[in-house]
Amino acid sequence: MTNNLRSLRYTLLASALLAACSTEEPVTTSLDALPTAESTQLAVQTLSTMPWLITGGDVLVEVTLPEGANPAQLQIELNGLQVTGEFKSVSQQRQQALLSGLPLGESTLTARLGNAGDAASIQLTNYPVSGPIISGPQEVPFYCQTAEFTLVNGEKLGHELDANCAVATRVDYVYWSSTDAVFKPWALTDEGVAPTDLAEISVNGATPVPYIVRVETGSVNRAIYEIAMLHDPSTPMPNPWTRSRSWNGKLVYTHGGGCRGGWYQQGDRTGGVMREGLFAQGYAVVSSTLNVFGQNCNDLLASETHIMVKERFIEHYGVPVYTIATGASGGSYQSHQTADNYPGIFDGIIVSSSFPDVTSATIFTLADARLLQHYFTTVNPEDFTRVQQQAIAGFGSWGSLPNLSRGAARLDPLYAFDTLPEEQGGEVSLPVLESERYSKDNPEGVRATVYDHTVNVYGTIGNSAIAQRPLDNVGVQYGLLALNNGVITPQQFIELNRDIGGFDRDMNHSPERHRADPEATRKAIESGRVLYGGGGLEHTPVIDYRSYTDHAVDGDIHMIVHQFSTRQRLQLANGHADNHVMRVGGQWGFTEEQPDLGELFRAMDAWLMAIQADTSDTEPGRKVVNARPVDLTDACWDNAGRERVRIDETQTYAGGGQCGALYPAYSTPRQVAGAPLANNIVSCVRRPLNPADYAVTFTPEETLELQSVFPDGVCDWSRGDASGASFQGTWLSFGPSPVNRL
Repeated sequence: MTNNLRSLRYTLLASALLAACSTEEPVTTSLDALPTAESTQLAVQTLSTMPWLITGGDVLVEVTLPEGANPAQLQIELNGLQVTGEFKSVSQQRQQALLSGLPLGESTLTARLGNAGDAASIQLTNYPVSGPIISGPQEVPFYCQTAEFTLVNGEKLGHELDANCAVATRVDYVYWSSTDAVFKPWALTDEGVAPTDLAEISVNGATPVPYIVRVETGSVNRAIYEIAMLHDPSTPMPNPWTRSRSWNGKLVYTHGGGCRGGWYQQGDRTGGVMREGLFAQGYAVVSSTLNVFGQNCNDLLASETHIMVKERFIEHYGVPVYTIATGASGGSYQSHQTADNYPGIFDGIIVSSSFPDVTSATIFTLADARLLQHYFTTVNPEDFTRVQQQAIAGFGSWGSLPNLSRGAARLDPLYAFDTLPEEQGGEVSLPVLESERYSKDNPEGVRATVYDHTVNVYGTIGNSAIAQRPLDNVGVQYGLLALNNGVITPQQFIELNRDIGGFDRDMNHSPERHRADPEATRKAIESGRVLYGGGGLEHTPVIDYRSYTDHAVDGDIHMIVHQFSTRQRLQLANGHADNHVMRVGGQWGFTEEQPDLGELFRAMDAWLMAIQADTSDTEPGRKVVNARPVDLTDACWDNAGRERVRIDETQTYAGGGQCGALYPAYSTPRQVAGAPLANNIVSCVRRPLNPADYAVTFTPEETLELQSVFPDGVCDWSRGDASGASFQGTWLSFGPSPVNRL
């Protein structure tokens, strides 16, 4: 067995697990928590996905025979029908088959040794290939974009075949032109020879091979997916038991970033699969349109799509040695959260410009930025200098205030042509959606927000279609650190917190602060929408790299503090973050001039292969730490001189050392208000005002005024979230699958 499918293996405990799902306790589906079938037992397991999450009627399965058993005695039935002939031997004790034609719903696969011999069964549950399986009812409206999707050969994919945006699966071959430096459709000449401009590519320094790429395009879960790998069409076609000669057996799943406008659509591009640097290291590359956050800003739906796309890959090409997730910004959300919430889909992640998640780290910062920007430009435009504003926001650049205020559009369902960009909302990517947007005159229109896009998790307000939201600023002392550092006066601090207000359901400014909906808060934390870090990430290698943008004059959301927030969550959940490596300021490519990203993939390969080579009974999380290459450490680059210099030193939020001086971390508004580095508290526990919070002395009049500003007290960040909710385990479902239903 390969380690990357530890969580996807399923033994004779299947029936017990499914029965246990009727209880209130969450059920783990990670094999790390289950005993492994002994070699003396007959066992049946699925390889391509969890047995209760099969889609499209196909599943790759394996039967393991007891040591010494006679394979000729093996009899296998699917729903009472003989399917023994479909199995092929992959070793003395293992037989595999790609079963197809499963009916929707339940099926039973049974293996027996002889008429009266040992027997093993597994229950299989099949869903439509269009989904859903765990993300709940699908979003309506939903616009297909197959006709806009450009294939690797330059053609359009064509119109969808049904209302679920399905397309027929197709395979295209392209080659890299040595003269035009583009991919061209592959075809032999009339004389049966290769094109004269066919380039070659060397895989890991081996003898060069023709640079020909096989690209499979199809649809799952209403998404378009692509699978690409080097393959010479004159050699045997790949299948689960025949590997392309230029594929190393390892898989990379790419992602696209963004979020704003990512609603109600299939998308017209994937995260990109034509990656020469990855091909040159031997990888196959896969992605889908619903794994581009600018087309789908819903991490649960993204995880569901990961599960289904990887199922397709395994059924067509076999179980990969391991799978690496990679992506920047919105791609980092997806990589982190699927690795933590659905372990076994990804074995390692390489992320950039990262955040822990969209629900907390990103949204809290954007919402606070919009409140502050509104306060400084509309409520009180005279009394705070830019230096003071920046100190209250915490950002490394004042320009991040208006920049991030604009980014809060993903929370705002209202569009108005005469609204300032910093107050705009209702962003949609498709012209057809512009007339369908929610407004006062169209209250039944589509609400283009993160919360409404994730309504299956958060639920709705009463009988309305408006989603609940885990967003709260009650008790937050904005500008606390700026006050204590002497940058603002006590009276400015009081006025700021008195008048900053909050947002109503439509993100209109309100004099009252906004309170989170308790149910939405609970679901966000329990389901991993607020990244926990102690699920699958406990035993997942993580490499987090970035270019530094904190000092960008016009501001930038991709601040390095978010990287440290992720690390802090790992430390809180697991007692350490030794599986988390940070790199800053490198030349992020695969070329001689920009070699650092290629080096990270080579380092991750060494890390993952060392984990697999460790056959001891060491706890999985410790195996990951033990296997980390000795030279894979935190590092940054000093690029100021003629020759850039790599500096190997542990990076911390507090700074210190050369890396801290070169790439300082700055706070978010909530951290200036005293929130923890992890930034994972939706609603704070409140306590009475305490003079010990302040490095200044308030007059009696100011004290009374401050008490009137915070009549219910201020945040006690040390006590965690007021909901008391906690992460409820991995492989959770919001339906239709009843297994681990939250």
